[in-house]
Amino acid sequence: MLAAFVGIFYFLLIRPQRQQQKRHQEMVSSLKRGDDVVTLGGIVGKIIHIKDQQLTIKTGEETRLVIERDKVARKVAPGAEEES
Repeated sequence: MLAAFVGIFYFLLIRPQRQQQKRHQEMVSSLKRGDDVVTLGGIVGKIIHIKDQQLTIKTGEETRLVIERDKVARKVAPGAEEES
């Protein structure tokens, strides 16, 4: 009974979380200059400089932010931005 509980717990919680962490780490390691990204805080910008574990992103006309590489939530696909 205990082994079944541990098995269910592993397949429902631990394994999916590890897979998600692995996909995020692969995405973060593949970031390059010119990629459009969204940070965990919701800031959208374009990568203009990469240095070790820090990225510099351009968010507005001349606004530049230095963020940690791990704080990128996702890449924005080219052409996915809609103009209003």
